[in-house]
Amino acid sequence: MALRAPGTEPQAAKGLRERRKHATRQLLVDTATEMFLERGFDAVTVAEIAEVCEVSPTTVFNYFPTKESLVLDLPGELLAALETSLADPKTLPLEAMLQILAGELDNLISWLEAQHDQTWAANAVQRFEAMVRDTPTLRAHHRNMLQQMTDAACRILADRAMMDASDPEPQIAAAALLGLWSIQVNSSCKHLDGRKSPAQVRQAVTAEVRRAARLLDTGLSSFAVRGEGMHANNRLQPRPNRAS
Repeated sequence: MALRAPGTEPQAAKGLRERRKHATRQLLVDTATEMFLERGFDAVTVAEIAEVCEVSPTTVFNYFPTKESLVLDLPGELLAALETSLADPKTLPLEAMLQILAGELDNLISWLEAQHDQTWAANAVQRFEAMVRDTPTLRAHHRNMLQQMTDAACRILADRAMMDASDPEPQIAAAALLGLWSIQVNSSCKHLDGRKSPAQVRQAVTAEVRRAARLLDTGLSSFAVRGEGMHANNRLQPRPNRAS
């Protein structure tokens, strides 16, 4: 048997190992999600999930550092894609964010199309989102994930504009861009009503996300004008000091 230096195993061996790791990870996520939806997030322990998957609790935590991350995970590749897209000088930040969201929507639609029972699939997504919304620790974990993405976006946008990440402009720009993520989640839940086909869900969600994106593109003054019929941007001007 030939000896190899560490890290130089054949690509086939690497590929097999990665496939096994991916399969184990997916098994843990699928099993945990099913158990959480059936019994409630707080009622299921990591030890129970490990037992069903025939692995040790230590193995579970090797893949997922917390119980919450079994439900809501921020993959490194997603964060890297966000940073790469926003840093691309050839792409406007808003379009970069829309591309990221379109990819995430594609993943959801592909999953829906793979299910035999579309009504069940729509209901499963609704139940999942309700579980996250109704479980305080999952809500907090979700906020933390969005904050990580917002902080990353803020740093990239600040670099693009040759500003500091503590400046107000990159902060508000990053918060606005990541706000589109919540728009897409809420829109997906609304249109997954069991009556629309996956293609119709994609079309409806994309349209609503782009409506929100247009508002970011044109500015809040356009929203105030449309809603109230007046130039509300004047409200942002400093008021004179009556005491002077």
